[in-house]
Amino acid sequence: MHQATNLQYPIGKHEIAESPARERIAAWIDDIAALPADLRRTVSPLTDSQLDTPYRPGGWTVRQVVHHLPDSHMNSLVRFKWALTEDRPLIKAYDEKGWAELPDARGPIGQSLDFLDALHGRWVALLRSLSWEQLQREFVHPESGAATLAATVGSYAWHGRHHLAHIERLIEREGWG
Repeated sequence: MHQATNLQYPIGKHEIAESPARERIAAWIDDIAALPADLRRTVSPLTDSQLDTPYRPGGWTVRQVVHHLPDSHMNSLVRFKWALTEDRPLIKAYDEKGWAELPDARGPIGQSLDFLDALHGRWVALLRSLSWEQLQREFVHPESGAATLAATVGSYAWHGRHHLAHIERLIEREGWG
């Protein structure tokens, strides 16, 4: 794999699983459950200077990634709730790059780590309670179209691992570990 691709997609590009098996969904939920502690363990030893280092040329800083994860996953939890309470809702997309440039994405990471803990606690409890039929419910994204909740669990398990890997690879490359 090309070096720039490794830096941008350290665990590979996401491949949507259209009809994932229950066991696969359960493993994804475990990944989502593990992310807050894994992220906290990875970034807690970093200095402010290290947190302000981009994970790749032209990429976000570690700090921005830490703030991005709860922003993104908060949106996902809302999408799950819409899909569970409405019939194929059209969801609202958000400007993740714009959000990463807002002043709160440059602040201390502690609140975002705490928020991710609480958010994932609620989200994982909801995910583990869902029936197979509920996991087949859909929402419609204005850019990418319809998605089942089952496939979306996989997307967000990948998303968390993807950004955690950005940070871990930077730490390895810089010899900070």
